[in-house]
Amino acid sequence: MLFFSVLRDITGAAELEWTCPPGAAVSVLLEELYTRWPKLRAWDTSLLLAIDCAYVKRDGLLHEGCEVALMPPVQGG
Repeated sequence: MLFFSVLRDITGAAELEWTCPPGAAVSVLLEELYTRWPKLRAWDTSLLLAIDCAYVKRDGLLHEGCEVALMPPVQGG
């Protein structure tokens, strides 16, 4: 699992190993993460989610060995 930007600050890590049951939806993973790091929940409505470098919605399904990335919204300037 990869965390970017401010999410990395909240979790204290850029990358973590995490085990979820294969076939679980990303939403299940998010709830586990929010339990461990409650401050992540503040970003819930704006998170960008990806599995294996492809953007997914919360109903995206996890599979064994997948790489999940959580990103805050992209900002320009």
